Parts: sequence; C-alpha cells; structure tokens
Amino acid sequence: MKILITGGCGFVGSNLAIFLKKNIKNSKIISVDNLFRPGSRINKKRIEKHGIKNFNFDISNFKKIQKLPSVNLVIDCCAEAAIEVSKKEPDRVIFTNFVGTYNILKKCIKNKSNIIFLSSSRVYSINKIRDLIKGKNLKKKINKKYEIKENFDTSGIKSIYGFSKLASEDLIKEVNYSNNINYIINRFGVISGPWQFGKQDQGFMSLWMAKHINKKRLSYIGYGGSGNQVRDVLHIDDVCEIILKQIVNFRKIKNITFNIGGGKKNSVSLKELTDLCQRISNNKVRLKKIKKTSNYDIPYFITDNSKIYNYYKWKPTRNINSILWDIYFWLSANNDLLKRFFR
Repeated sequence: MKILITGGCGFVGSNLAIFLKKNIKNSKIISVDNLFRPGSRINKKRIEKHGIKNFNFDISNFKKIQKLPSVNLVIDCCAEAAIEVSKKEPDRVIFTNFVGTYNILKKCIKNKSNIIFLSSSRVYSINKIRDLIKGKNLKKKINKKYEIKENFDTSGIKSIYGFSKLASEDLIKEVNYSNNINYIINRFGVISGPWQFGKQDQGFMSLWMAKHINKKRLSYIGYGGSGNQVRDVLHIDDVCEIILKQIVNFRKIKNITFNIGGGKKNSVSLKELTDLCQRISNNKVRLKKIKKTSNYDIPYFITDNSKIYNYYKWKPTRNINSILWDIYFWLSANNDLLKRFFR
C-alpha cells in the first residue's frame, strides 16, 4: 500500500506515519509538510529514520502536489489548527485548510485513491454548545446527554478554522458524488501525547506539563478564571489504532463521518489538570486568573463515541493519567532540547 500523509511532520502526522510504517507490511509512506510549525524539523528527522520521505512544500501549491508519486490512500492531517490564528490570519487558514484539501482531492481523482480526512470537533456551533451547558456547574461530571454526537448543530458560528474544516468535509462529499472518491471523515477532539509541542490554544496538555516541569507561570483564561473549562482528551496512540482499523476495513466501511474523542471518562478540567501535573511533576506553578476569553472559546466539549464503537468496536484505552505520564517521561527525557518550545 502507498500512503500519502499531509502534515506528516506535525504531531499527529509524524506519529501516524511511523505507526503505519511499523504495522502495515510492505507499505510505502510519504509525507508532505512545509515545516512551518515549531518542532516539525525535529519530526522530519524522526520519520526519515523510518524510511519516510518528506516533500517540503505547502499543500496550497497544486503544481507541486501534481508531481507527487501516485498513492492508494491519502490521510489528510494538514491544518492550521489554532483557533485564534484563524481570526488573525484567515488567509493562511483558508489556503491551508480548504484550498489545500481541494488540491489533495484533485490528486485523489487523478490517482483514484481513497482519503481519510482529519476534521475537528470545532465544526459545531459555538452558541449551541454554550446553550447546551448553560447554568450547569462545569466542575461536576456532565452526564451522557451532554456528549456531542455527529448530528449536533453545525449551522451556527464556529470560527474561521471550524468553517474551513466543515467546508472541506462538504467538498469531500461532493467529490465522492461526482468522481466516486471514497472517504472517511474523522471529527477529532483534543489529541495529546509525546512529541506534541503544545501551545495555550492547541496542545494544552503538553504545555501544562512542560510548564510544571520547568516551574513557569500558567493562566486560567475565561469563564471566571477558575480553570473550570472541560475537554475530553485522546492519546495519540489511540488515534493511530483507530485509523489503522479504518484502513484495514476500508472496503466495508466508507463514506461515513465519525466523532472520535476521549469521551466522558477521559474528560478533565483545567483545574483538575493542574492538580494532576503538580502530583506527577512534584512542582507547583503560579496561576494567573483572567476572567475574559476569546469569543471563539467554548467552556466544554465531550465526545459521544457511540457511532465509532458501533462500527469498529473501538474505544479509547489510555486514560488522562496515562496520557500525562507519557508526556512527562517524554518531556523529562528531552527537556533541554524542548525548552525553547515551552518558554
């Protein structure tokens, strides 16, 4: 099998490339990555050790996309995923997330290849998510009726980033209809684990642990500044395992959209995350409380994994504690190298 992974030097793409190379016999895997993101050059060296070549250009450049080798499957991991960047630099987000996917689809048509598209939980309406938990105490466990299913409202405001991912989903479905290009769309929530160079608005788990290891200040931003925001989190190894299942079963299960996340059992508030990081690192950090937050922010997201379980009998196997310990060991082993990414 010949597989192209876009964003193959990013956090998800590099881990996935190495995992598939190890687990699919006689596979040839190539990557496209413009090496724009912090840490991508480190990941490029990692994937090259496994015989995975990276083509260093932007997927918005169709002329170069055309010249890539023919493949059976494209896994589209490439995205500008930071929500606030989509407000400040909408051109970059639209060109990477939407135009880039359009270019990849044209290659799929030429090669008659399938596509697995990594979409996002941020395709859902911001206001509808806020309304769902209005008046609820986020510190308490939220029951199953507050978990987000695939049919949750996508019609409202969702951020330029969320719009670009949903528009790409619709484009993939159009190409499936017009050119019979088969697809799987995965709407992932928060993904974390080793080799994630985290930031405040993306990769917060690795950022939180790195700040604790190095005793650097953190901030609770928004919703009263008390750290009550809740997210579910999925280990990168669980992501790799479900995508491998999808590849193996592609002939039987295709042209479907799935929500995939940590679920209720793997949900954590920022305050709970702070407590866990303190316990694992044996360090405390100063916390600044900032009451206001971005108008793109949401106080809560927990995935309903019922559909993906029904099709593949898959569910997350690594819990929040396991994810944090894996991040802790990775950061501790590479702390000198990584200090520049977690200032």
